[in-house]
Amino acid sequence: MFLEDAEIEAADTAALRKARGAFFTPDGITRHLVEWAIRSPDDSVLEPSTGDAAFLTAAVRRLQELGAPRPSLDGVEIHPPSAAEAAVAVCAAGGDARIKVSDFFLVEAEGRYDAVIGNPPFIRYQDWTGEQRDRARFAALQQGVALSGLSSSWAAFVAHSAGFLKPGGRLALVLPAELLSVNYAAPVRRFLLERFARVELVVFDEQVFPDAEADTVLVKAEGWGQTPRGSAVLRQTRNAMSLGSLRQGSTWAPVDLSDRWSPLALNDLTLRAMGALRNAEAFVPLAEYGDTSLGAVTGANRYFALSPARVADLGIPRRDLVRISPPGSAHLRGLEFTSAALDRLGAEGQSTWLLSPSHRPAEATLSYISSGSATGIDLAYKCRVRKPWWRVPLLAVPDLFLTYMNADTARLTTNRAGARHLNSVHGVYLNGHTRELANDVLPVASLNTMTVLSAELVGRSYGGGILKLEPREADKWWMPSLMALEHNRKALRTLKPQVEVLLRERQLEVAIRLVDEVVLDGLVSERELKALRSDRIALAARRALRGKSRNRSED
Repeated sequence: MFLEDAEIEAADTAALRKARGAFFTPDGITRHLVEWAIRSPDDSVLEPSTGDAAFLTAAVRRLQELGAPRPSLDGVEIHPPSAAEAAVAVCAAGGDARIKVSDFFLVEAEGRYDAVIGNPPFIRYQDWTGEQRDRARFAALQQGVALSGLSSSWAAFVAHSAGFLKPGGRLALVLPAELLSVNYAAPVRRFLLERFARVELVVFDEQVFPDAEADTVLVKAEGWGQTPRGSAVLRQTRNAMSLGSLRQGSTWAPVDLSDRWSPLALNDLTLRAMGALRNAEAFVPLAEYGDTSLGAVTGANRYFALSPARVADLGIPRRDLVRISPPGSAHLRGLEFTSAALDRLGAEGQSTWLLSPSHRPAEATLSYISSGSATGIDLAYKCRVRKPWWRVPLLAVPDLFLTYMNADTARLTTNRAGARHLNSVHGVYLNGHTRELANDVLPVASLNTMTVLSAELVGRSYGGGILKLEPREADKWWMPSLMALEHNRKALRTLKPQVEVLLRERQLEVAIRLVDEVVLDGLVSERELKALRSDRIALAARRALRGKSRNRSED
């Protein structure tokens, strides 16, 4: 047993472990990964974030099973007391460990290990700053992975860890499911598919790290430096205890290696149908219709967004106000948002006006601004960086609203009211040649199974099982093409009143089936349509289930 540079410090605490992104790994996961990664009693093994030595002790047992009398393994751990405890644990398990006490990104990558295993720390970019973050990004860059400033700590760990492998070596890591979806992980996704011969992912139906507030994926990458296949096999299981009976996997082969990966194994018929619809130019990304933009950020909605009754009480004139879609998006679940609907919301007490003082504000407006300064509104972050603090930067009136926090699915709504939007919804600004037709029928046409499934694939699951869609993700959201809208315009316009009624009655599934009869008619077989629907429902159900399990873990 060896321990380099270790010093015994005060007892570790849960708060300190969380601050450095350390979460203890269930036995079922460690056992599954080491049994996959370690194939020979002579395999050399590294654990780059040793923690409590869960992986190293599991590796000792695995090597002993394969015939190694007293295995010797290596580890790196930034926290000296944890390193000392880990070395003792490995010794007690019947092995020897050389654990280097260091920031992992200060350890030079040496390609001498058959297997690199572990659970890298998960520290979000907001909490991961300074020299350590700079070292991590530099280390990742040495492996050809250029990470953005929004990257969390695990992303750099993946790239740097791989640099310690021998040619043909295996990487077995526990990672946040952010790997599958977030934009900052795109370089990591590409890296795995370009540098390993084979990549397998395992996703869970249930939360396995409730305290980490993040979904989990197991990454098993083999054949470091060998000819890559450019695809990943995705497999599913219920939880850490059911890894011995993984479900049959499917192959995910993205067109662009940095594209998002599906969190669910899609039916082969679904993949075939989606490919055919795209190749036939029946569907195109939303970006081909125009630009999607975040809404205005006030910094203090309760101050800047006003109801008609509040406006009347304050005496603020029309010239110092603009009409807005009220904060939130519950009112944007139909196909069109009209002036009459906006008036009704205002009469119900919702905030349908935004303070937007003219160049010559009225006395009542100036008085309200003074009251804001007196109560500290001007010190709110977004306010204090503006000059003057009370002038909210406005965007042009969008053609369509796009809901981006959704319990069921993302929705497009035509902005007939000519209202501006806050950052609780996105705005879609249509290109000139698409505006008239898309304003008319794109919202109803988008309620087809292909588009609703695409929302699940390009969006991401948020707290409580909410489907979140950011502008860059919405750009890749598959819509019926302009050609398809032109071909089906009459049928879609006829369908709009019926779909409006169904949406008000919350019968989304019935509405989708009606739209399918128009938009997908003749483009997919019955079997393919059944597979598309099944996978879409499964993805939405999985998102909702994980939201419920997360909520239960927080109770």
